[in-house]
Amino acid sequence: MANNKSAEKRIEITKRNRLRNRFYKSSVRTLIKVFLKDLEVYKTSKDPNDKEKAKKILNSIYSLLDKGAKKRVFHKNFTSKKKSRLAISLKTA
Repeated sequence: MANNKSAEKRIEITKRNRLRNRFYKSSVRTLIKVFLKDLEVYKTSKDPNDKEKAKKILNSIYSLLDKGAKKRVFHKNFTSKKKSRLAISLKTA
């Protein structure tokens, strides 16, 4: 329990940041799973529509990673590593 006003404020800020961090991390994880599943579909079908769908999901992953890095949810090196590995997985498919 907080003993003064500044401690109460820090508790509120921590709660807000925790929820924001959880949103970005879970959203990125979910989108990566969807992307990898769509990538497997593309590998088996070789349909250009499936590749376009995977590219759109990849763009939204990039967007969330960049926004999370800007708000310091993710480290910038983690962001660049994830983006690079996902781009390589799409390129080799």
